[in-house]
Amino acid sequence: MKQQRTTKAPPSPREDGERADIALRCEARQGTRPWSLATLGEMSRSGFRISGIPSPLPEVPLRIRIPGFQTLTAHIRWIEGDTIGCEFAQPLHVAVFDHIVRIARGG
Repeated sequence: MKQQRTTKAPPSPREDGERADIALRCEARQGTRPWSLATLGEMSRSGFRISGIPSPLPEVPLRIRIPGFQTLTAHIRWIEGDTIGCEFAQPLHVAVFDHIVRIARGG
């Protein structure tokens, strides 16, 4: 009998929780403040890094708008200088995450 070999492809970033390095302009706001331009950095299905938010308030949810997507809500988990680490209120669906990363990388 012949032995069958099974090979498994390495997990994609979305499957094992890794972050995708991106640089994507979006709009962000907290509460009733006006929308402001910001830059999304690293992103995973569960959260992201963002910069350009004026005077962030850790206790107030952050909303981001990416053209072509519904508004996404997140909670601030840390602030370091101009950079903020956020966790999505609901993890992104795999297809949504893939699409955002593809757009950010020019695809």
